[in-house]
Amino acid sequence: MYKDKKILALIPARGGSKRLPGKNIKPICGKPLIAWSIEQALKSELIDKVVVSTDDKNIADVSRRFGANVPFLRPEELSTDTATSVDVALHAYEFMSKQGENFEYIALLEPTSPLRKNGDIDQGIRNLLDQKHYDCLVSAGLIHLEHPDMAQRIENNLLVPYLPRTVLLEKSGEKAYFPYGVIYLIKASYLYKERTFFQKESIPLLIERWQGFEVDDELDFFIIEHLMNMYLCGG
Repeated sequence: MYKDKKILALIPARGGSKRLPGKNIKPICGKPLIAWSIEQALKSELIDKVVVSTDDKNIADVSRRFGANVPFLRPEELSTDTATSVDVALHAYEFMSKQGENFEYIALLEPTSPLRKNGDIDQGIRNLLDQKHYDCLVSAGLIHLEHPDMAQRIENNLLVPYLPRTVLLEKSGEKAYFPYGVIYLIKASYLYKERTFFQKESIPLLIERWQGFEVDDELDFFIIEHLMNMYLCGG
Protein backbone atom coordinates (compact mmCIF):
# COMPACT_ATOMS: atom_id res chain seq x y z
CA MET A 1 0.00 0.00 0.00
CA TYR A 2 2.98 2.30 0.52
CA LYS A 3 4.73 1.98 -2.83
CA ASP A 4 1.72 3.19 -4.82
CA LYS A 5 2.26 6.70 -3.41
CA LYS A 6 4.91 8.76 -5.21
CA ILE A 7 6.98 10.69 -2.69
CA LEU A 8 9.47 13.46 -3.36
CA ALA A 9 12.21 14.04 -0.80
CA LEU A 10 13.18 17.70 -0.93
CA ILE A 11 16.32 19.01 0.75
CA PRO A 12 16.42 22.84 0.80
CA ALA A 13 19.92 24.31 1.01
CA ARG A 14 20.56 27.91 0.06
CA GLY A 15 24.08 29.27 -0.10
CA GLY A 16 23.69 32.27 2.17
CA SER A 17 24.18 31.79 5.91
CA LYS A 18 25.03 34.75 8.13
CA ARG A 19 25.67 32.88 11.38
CA LEU A 20 27.67 30.00 9.90
CA PRO A 21 28.85 30.68 6.31
CA GLY A 22 28.94 27.61 4.09
CA LYS A 23 27.26 25.44 6.73
CA ASN A 24 25.46 23.16 4.29
CA ILE A 25 28.72 21.84 2.85
CA LYS A 26 30.87 22.29 5.94
CA PRO A 27 32.52 18.92 6.77
CA ILE A 28 31.02 17.11 9.73
CA CYS A 29 31.98 13.63 10.82
CA GLY A 30 33.85 13.00 7.58
CA LYS A 31 31.47 14.38 4.95
CA PRO A 32 29.62 17.60 4.04
CA LEU A 33 26.64 18.37 6.27
CA ILE A 34 24.12 18.09 3.43
CA ALA A 35 25.49 14.68 2.46
CA TRP A 36 24.00 13.15 5.59
CA SER A 37 20.45 14.11 4.64
CA ILE A 38 20.99 13.02 1.02
CA GLU A 39 22.29 9.60 2.01
CA GLN A 40 19.53 9.12 4.59
CA ALA A 41 16.91 9.89 1.92
CA LEU A 42 18.56 7.57 -0.60
CA LYS A 43 18.42 4.72 1.91
CA SER A 44 14.66 5.08 2.17
CA GLU A 45 12.62 2.27 0.64
CA LEU A 46 9.63 4.57 0.08
CA ILE A 47 11.15 7.77 -1.33
CA ASP A 48 10.92 7.91 -5.12
CA LYS A 49 13.25 10.82 -5.82
CA VAL A 50 15.71 12.94 -3.85
CA VAL A 51 16.00 16.56 -4.98
CA VAL A 52 18.16 19.33 -3.54
CA SER A 53 16.88 22.88 -4.02
CA THR A 54 19.74 25.35 -3.89
CA ASP A 55 20.90 28.61 -5.40
CA ASP A 56 24.57 27.75 -4.89
CA LYS A 57 26.68 25.96 -7.52
CA ASN A 58 29.07 24.52 -4.93
CA ILE A 59 26.18 23.02 -2.96
CA ALA A 60 24.73 21.68 -6.21
CA ASP A 61 28.03 20.01 -7.16
CA VAL A 62 28.44 18.43 -3.73
CA SER A 63 24.82 17.24 -3.72
CA ARG A 64 25.18 15.56 -7.12
CA ARG A 65 28.39 13.90 -5.98
CA PHE A 66 26.52 12.26 -3.13
CA GLY A 67 23.67 11.06 -5.34
CA ALA A 68 20.99 13.75 -5.20
CA ASN A 69 19.20 15.24 -8.17
CA VAL A 70 19.74 18.98 -8.67
CA PRO A 71 17.62 19.71 -11.75
CA PHE A 72 17.67 23.50 -11.29
CA LEU A 73 19.28 26.34 -9.41
CA ARG A 74 16.78 28.09 -7.20
CA PRO A 75 15.76 31.58 -8.42
CA GLU A 76 17.06 34.60 -6.54
CA GLU A 77 13.69 35.54 -5.04
CA LEU A 78 13.56 32.15 -3.30
CA SER A 79 17.07 32.46 -1.89
CA THR A 80 16.57 35.29 0.58
CA ASP A 81 16.16 35.26 4.36
CA THR A 82 12.42 35.83 3.91
CA ALA A 83 11.79 32.99 1.45
CA THR A 84 9.73 30.27 3.12
CA SER A 85 10.14 26.51 3.00
CA VAL A 86 6.64 26.34 1.50
CA ASP A 87 7.60 28.62 -1.41
CA VAL A 88 10.76 26.60 -2.01
CA ALA A 89 8.88 23.29 -1.88
CA LEU A 90 6.12 24.41 -4.23
CA HIS A 91 8.69 25.76 -6.69
CA ALA A 92 10.46 22.38 -6.75
CA TYR A 93 7.18 20.49 -6.99
CA GLU A 94 5.97 22.60 -9.92
CA PHE A 95 9.33 22.27 -11.69
CA MET A 96 9.22 18.48 -11.41
CA SER A 97 5.59 18.43 -12.57
CA LYS A 98 6.55 20.34 -15.71
CA GLN A 99 9.17 17.67 -16.33
CA GLY A 100 6.42 15.05 -16.25
CA GLU A 101 7.17 13.79 -12.72
CA ASN A 102 4.18 14.03 -10.43
CA PHE A 103 4.38 13.36 -6.70
CA GLU A 104 1.56 12.90 -4.23
CA TYR A 105 3.61 13.65 -1.12
CA ILE A 106 6.55 15.90 -0.29
CA ALA A 107 9.01 14.99 2.44
CA LEU A 108 10.96 18.04 3.54
CA LEU A 109 14.32 17.03 5.02
CA GLU A 110 16.24 19.96 6.45
CA PRO A 111 20.01 19.47 6.02
CA THR A 112 20.56 21.29 9.31
CA SER A 113 18.79 18.39 11.09
CA PRO A 114 21.05 15.46 10.21
CA LEU A 115 20.43 13.41 13.37
CA ARG A 116 18.15 10.84 11.76
CA LYS A 117 18.24 7.19 12.72
CA ASN A 118 18.03 4.48 10.08
CA GLY A 119 14.36 3.96 9.34
CA ASP A 120 13.10 7.31 10.65
CA ILE A 121 12.06 8.55 7.22
CA ASP A 122 10.22 5.38 6.23
CA GLN A 123 8.61 5.12 9.66
CA GLY A 124 7.26 8.64 9.27
CA ILE A 125 5.89 7.83 5.82
CA ARG A 126 4.20 4.67 7.04
CA ASN A 127 2.73 6.47 10.05
CA LEU A 128 1.10 9.09 7.85
CA LEU A 129 -0.12 6.75 5.12
CA ASP A 130 -1.65 4.47 7.74
CA GLN A 131 -3.77 7.40 8.96
CA LYS A 132 -6.07 7.99 6.01
CA HIS A 133 -7.82 11.01 7.54
CA TYR A 134 -4.69 13.16 7.96
CA ASP A 135 -2.40 14.85 5.46
CA CYS A 136 0.62 15.98 7.48
CA LEU A 137 3.30 14.49 9.71
CA VAL A 138 5.93 16.38 11.69
CA SER A 139 8.87 15.04 13.70
CA ALA A 140 8.57 16.17 17.30
CA GLY A 141 10.70 15.84 20.40
CA LEU A 142 9.88 16.07 24.06
CA ILE A 143 10.90 19.38 25.65
CA HIS A 144 13.03 18.57 28.69
CA LEU A 145 14.08 21.93 30.11
CA GLU A 146 12.38 24.88 28.44
CA HIS A 147 8.80 23.86 29.15
CA PRO A 148 6.35 26.59 28.02
CA ASP A 149 5.02 26.87 31.58
CA MET A 150 8.46 28.16 32.56
CA ALA A 151 8.81 30.78 29.79
CA GLN A 152 9.14 34.37 30.97
CA ARG A 153 9.14 37.80 29.36
CA ILE A 154 10.58 41.06 30.64
CA GLU A 155 8.10 43.79 31.56
CA ASN A 156 9.14 46.96 33.37
CA ASN A 157 12.51 45.32 33.98
CA LEU A 158 10.86 42.38 35.74
CA LEU A 159 10.43 38.73 34.73
CA VAL A 160 6.78 37.84 34.25
CA PRO A 161 5.19 34.64 32.86
CA TYR A 162 4.06 34.59 29.26
CA LEU A 163 0.86 32.81 30.20
CA PRO A 164 -1.09 32.52 33.45
CA ARG A 165 -0.02 29.40 35.30
CA THR A 166 -3.23 27.90 36.66
CA VAL A 167 -1.50 24.63 37.51
CA LEU A 168 2.07 24.35 38.69
CA LEU A 169 4.28 22.49 36.22
CA GLU A 170 5.57 20.04 38.79
CA LYS A 171 1.99 19.13 39.71
CA SER A 172 0.48 19.04 36.25
CA GLY A 173 3.04 16.66 34.74
CA GLU A 174 1.84 17.64 31.26
CA LYS A 175 4.44 16.94 28.58
CA ALA A 176 5.33 19.47 25.89
CA TYR A 177 6.74 18.77 22.43
CA PHE A 178 8.56 20.84 19.82
CA PRO A 179 8.59 20.26 16.03
CA TYR A 180 12.03 19.56 14.55
CA GLY A 181 13.39 19.29 11.01
CA VAL A 182 14.07 15.56 10.98
CA ILE A 183 11.09 15.22 8.64
CA TYR A 184 8.07 17.20 7.55
CA LEU A 185 5.78 15.09 5.36
CA ILE A 186 2.69 16.43 3.65
CA LYS A 187 0.30 15.68 0.86
CA ALA A 188 1.20 18.03 -1.99
CA SER A 189 -2.39 19.08 -2.70
CA TYR A 190 -2.82 20.03 0.95
CA LEU A 191 0.39 22.06 0.92
CA TYR A 192 -0.99 24.07 -1.98
CA LYS A 193 -4.20 24.66 -0.08
CA GLU A 194 -2.86 25.53 3.38
CA ARG A 195 0.66 26.77 2.50
CA THR A 196 2.24 25.39 5.65
CA PHE A 197 4.03 22.18 6.58
CA PHE A 198 2.69 22.34 10.12
CA GLN A 199 -1.05 21.81 10.08
CA LYS A 200 -3.46 22.11 12.98
CA GLU A 201 -3.90 18.34 12.79
CA SER A 202 -0.41 16.93 12.30
CA ILE A 203 0.62 13.39 13.18
CA PRO A 204 3.84 13.32 15.23
CA LEU A 205 6.89 11.20 14.55
CA LEU A 206 8.45 11.12 17.99
CA ILE A 207 12.23 11.43 18.03
CA GLU A 208 14.76 10.97 20.79
CA ARG A 209 16.20 13.87 22.75
CA TRP A 210 19.59 13.85 20.98
CA GLN A 211 17.90 14.11 17.57
CA GLY A 212 16.38 17.52 18.25
CA PHE A 213 19.55 19.57 17.77
CA GLU A 214 19.74 21.69 14.60
CA VAL A 215 22.68 23.49 13.01
CA ASP A 216 22.31 27.25 13.19
CA ASP A 217 25.67 28.48 14.44
CA GLU A 218 29.17 27.28 15.33
CA LEU A 219 28.13 26.01 18.76
CA ASP A 220 25.32 23.92 17.27
CA PHE A 221 27.77 22.49 14.77
CA PHE A 222 30.16 21.47 17.55
CA ILE A 223 27.37 19.83 19.56
CA ILE A 224 25.92 17.98 16.58
CA GLU A 225 29.30 16.69 15.47
CA HIS A 226 29.81 15.26 18.95
CA LEU A 227 26.35 13.64 18.86
CA MET A 228 26.99 12.21 15.41
CA ASN A 229 30.20 10.65 16.63
CA MET A 230 28.28 9.08 19.50
CA TYR A 231 25.19 7.85 17.64
CA LEU A 232 25.71 7.81 13.85
CA CYS A 233 29.28 7.94 12.59
CA GLY A 234 30.35 4.66 14.10
CA GLY A 235 27.15 2.86 13.21
